[in-house]
Amino acid sequence: MLHALWVQLKTSSAVNLQYRAANLIWLIGAVLEPVIYLIVWDTVAQVQGGSVGSYSSSDFAAYFLALMVVDRLTFTWIMWEYEFFIREGTLARRLLRPLHPFWVDVMDNLAYKAFIMVVLVPTVLVLTVFFRPSFQTTFLDLLAFLPALVLAFALRFCLEWALAMAAFWTTRINAINQVYFVVFLFFSGRLAPLELLPGYAQTLANALPFRWMLSFPLEVLLGRLSAQEIAVGYAVQIGWTGV
Repeated sequence: MLHALWVQLKTSSAVNLQYRAANLIWLIGAVLEPVIYLIVWDTVAQVQGGSVGSYSSSDFAAYFLALMVVDRLTFTWIMWEYEFFIREGTLARRLLRPLHPFWVDVMDNLAYKAFIMVVLVPTVLVLTVFFRPSFQTTFLDLLAFLPALVLAFALRFCLEWALAMAAFWTTRINAINQVYFVVFLFFSGRLAPLELLPGYAQTLANALPFRWMLSFPLEVLLGRLSAQEIAVGYAVQIGWTGV
């Protein structure tokens, strides 16, 4: 099994190298969206005297630049593909292979992440010069961040892979995907730090899985959570992944 996964990872990496232009286009989208949010919230902070809640302009810069990386490291696209796989019969051929499609998709995703990080990390470093973020991350925060990131990826991948299975029941799942994306946008911390949402929205965000797929590892990385809050977060991530 491990050998099969390794071979699939190498194959997926080779495919990514063949589609360099497409990956570059996706990278531009991955960079532009957080930068736009950063500029908007920086402007709001300046208008309100330099901060919004506990976030100053430099804190917003740190948040959205870190978000750029964390989002790519947990990002999946599989729920957009299975409609085509099932409708066109491509899935039948994939099912004949000795490796379950789930693991093929995991290896494809990991290969993409390795490829995109080579370009994204230098891009973030360049943006750091322009936006001057204020990172308060300690070594312990970084250690706590790693399991939070792995669990966030596992949760996001499993949830969105399950969502992709809706394609067995309807020929068009784009509308379902769009609804999911809008909810994810608001309750994952992608649009704005969850701390800035109204109280009822924060409560709802804590109850839904979306925070634990993106905002939680980001908050851990930025040193905004206590040890107890981090431990509870791990437990919630594991619980939601089990669901």
